[in-house]
Amino acid sequence: MTSRVVGATVAAGFAVALSVTAGSPALAQQQNSGDQASVSVLHGIPGLTVDVYAGDKELIPDFEPGTLTDSMKLDAGSYDIKIFKDGEGPDGTPAIEKTVDVPAGVSATLVAHLTAEGKPALDAFVNDVSKVPAGKARLTVRHVAAAPAVDVRAGGTPVFEDLVNPEEAKGEVDAGTVSADVVLAGTDTVAIGPADLDLAEGTNTVVYAWGSADDKNLQLKTQSLTGMHSAPGGVPAGETGAAEAATHNESIPLGALSLGAVSALGAAGLLYRLRSSAR
Repeated sequence: MTSRVVGATVAAGFAVALSVTAGSPALAQQQNSGDQASVSVLHGIPGLTVDVYAGDKELIPDFEPGTLTDSMKLDAGSYDIKIFKDGEGPDGTPAIEKTVDVPAGVSATLVAHLTAEGKPALDAFVNDVSKVPAGKARLTVRHVAAAPAVDVRAGGTPVFEDLVNPEEAKGEVDAGTVSADVVLAGTDTVAIGPADLDLAEGTNTVVYAWGSADDKNLQLKTQSLTGMHSAPGGVPAGETGAAEAATHNESIPLGALSLGAVSALGAAGLLYRLRSSAR
């Protein structure tokens, strides 16, 4: 059930994936046709308020741990992300610097988090916004915590096993409310939870396990992606035809970014299938 989050091009010969590669010195300015992606950003590094930059332009000031931005429309392209400790940018040394390439038509979430060893990292996840059957919901779990492998349980029964940082697992389940918790892989030792999850029909509920096991501050963060009903009368998709990411957090706008074209990508569904084939 697990699949590694995109850390490079999904497969050789297909430069169409959302990728996170080594940082470049400045924001790429390769203006394209204006096709857009829907992008959210999650701050999952405990105890550190940060400022987020693209090149030398400040995008998100005073970004606090546990904050997930609303989905934002961005032109497809490539830009350099730099994350500084609050007040230290843009001339200081960034804690994280990565170049992020965003194809048109996808829904994605960028996550600043800790590796399993507790080092700062930035990873990009493509959100699965394909249709789900009537009466069903999609549940996605992403391990972005400084913690060992875990199992995710619903009602005490493991549904995703041996999930490691920075991987994700997902599946379709009956819509409704479930009690979920996170345990150390192969044990009944609870690391996070339990927490009630409202898995509404036609949605993808994304659950992030973030924080640090050593510092005893592991937490869950949820993100709700809507508009994936298969039955008539479902919630319509957004203006570009892609489902939108909706959260209950205060909006922190990224502002107008000029992003360069990376590749030709027809739809988010194609991107997901390419990712799946590379497991």
